[in-house]
Amino acid sequence: MSSAPDSGWCGHPKGLSTLFFTEMWERMSYYGMRAMLVLFMTASLQEEGLAFTVASAAAIYGLYTGAVYFLGLPGGWLADRLFGGQKAVWYGGIIIMIGHIILAIPHDYSFFIGLIFVATGTGLLKPNISAMVGQLYSDTDERRDGGYALYYMGINMGSLIGYYVCGYFMENVGWHWAFGAAAVGMAIGLVQYKLTLNNLPEHSALPANPLGPKGTSRAWIGIAAFVIAAAAVTTAAMTGVIVINPTVVAGYTAIVFTIIFFVYFGVIYFTGKLTDAEKQRMWALFLVCIASACFWSGFEQAGSSLNLFARDYTDRFIGTFEIPTTWFQSLNSLFIIALSPFFAALWINLSKSLVSPSYSVKCAIGLIIMASGFLVMFMAAHYAAEGLKVAPYWLVTTYFLHTVGELCLSPVALSAVSKLSPRRYTGQMMGVFVLTYSIGNIIAGLLAGNFDPNNVSEIPNLYLQIALFSIGVGAVLVLMTFKAKVWEKQGLEEKVS
Repeated sequence: MSSAPDSGWCGHPKGLSTLFFTEMWERMSYYGMRAMLVLFMTASLQEEGLAFTVASAAAIYGLYTGAVYFLGLPGGWLADRLFGGQKAVWYGGIIIMIGHIILAIPHDYSFFIGLIFVATGTGLLKPNISAMVGQLYSDTDERRDGGYALYYMGINMGSLIGYYVCGYFMENVGWHWAFGAAAVGMAIGLVQYKLTLNNLPEHSALPANPLGPKGTSRAWIGIAAFVIAAAAVTTAAMTGVIVINPTVVAGYTAIVFTIIFFVYFGVIYFTGKLTDAEKQRMWALFLVCIASACFWSGFEQAGSSLNLFARDYTDRFIGTFEIPTTWFQSLNSLFIIALSPFFAALWINLSKSLVSPSYSVKCAIGLIIMASGFLVMFMAAHYAAEGLKVAPYWLVTTYFLHTVGELCLSPVALSAVSKLSPRRYTGQMMGVFVLTYSIGNIIAGLLAGNFDPNNVSEIPNLYLQIALFSIGVGAVLVLMTFKAKVWEKQGLEEKVS
């Protein structure tokens, strides 16, 4: 495996520019649309919304965001065994664009069909474009981390564009024009991807572990069966043949995903022929996974309950200009761009000072900092319960604390999976870890269902409960700090040897 010349793009392989801009526009479409989902679903019919209850809207939001992460597992498998990375990204982008176009059609049935398309396409594109970034570099290429840092910057730039563009269209033109803007963003990404496809290495177009002729036929039969089953269930739900309660479905889905997580984790632990040190390291990784699921169940309130709070209880006027509701979510991306260099330097300097917190402690710190954001919202919600419109700085402070928590936990957790997993199970453990995102997102939707605009006095309790639970989990992780650090140290020493 070879790298392109340093002069290709910002000192990195030219292919990085292809993936950077493709991901930037895909994230523009994803985050721009996602920021509007709960608002659109809960808007009244007079406002051309769907007039869903908050409980149903939040549950659907949680199912959608959870499915996006879960579908990354079969999406990665299809690329490895059938399509290859380049085609997987191309097909995924086309499916996403079609989904946004369907969402832009003002029809009763278009919303759910569009969501299914976007979730499916994202599950196919997202894991594979991230993997292709790594394929641009050899195993000894020291530019790899810098390449991923640039790539991550593209994600945040795309989200900023999505929040501002789609948010503006939502407030000033109409819901479906905003969904259409997301489709245009994905279309730009696809055109750019196709025109610069030659920048990518040839091996990224090939399946890493291709199926034989019989396996390929079975895979296509499975894909066809999935499409037919999804179409049948969707049609039955749309026509009233079956009645689906989103809250019930979300609850059962969270249970199923959690069972899958524990079973898969347990199978590797008990039947994977692990050494004692590897088992100890797996316990340390288990704590990280628990922290991850709890963190995302709070952090993902951004698109649901915090979004509704911004719309209904926040004074969004600056003079005569009214800040679009979705623009508040852009604060996370702005803070990430501003704070990422600081946190990168922080961990390095702590390490040089011989102060190196264990993975579980870093995750616990992130979880507790995120929880402190909900303590801020607890106080803001008390003012809202008194019938007041609160100042924007409450939400700004909350998003700042959530971003600090994310920077403490998210990159650290990914690093923990790569370093603490037994070598022969690293890929599978990354898949298991992704399940914590799905679980957290679905739980976030269920929690947000308790945000009742008709009962403002209960909103402070919702935020207080999330804060106390997250702080409690973080405290338990801190109490287990010493043991977890011993597990990590023993396991890593064996891995190095």
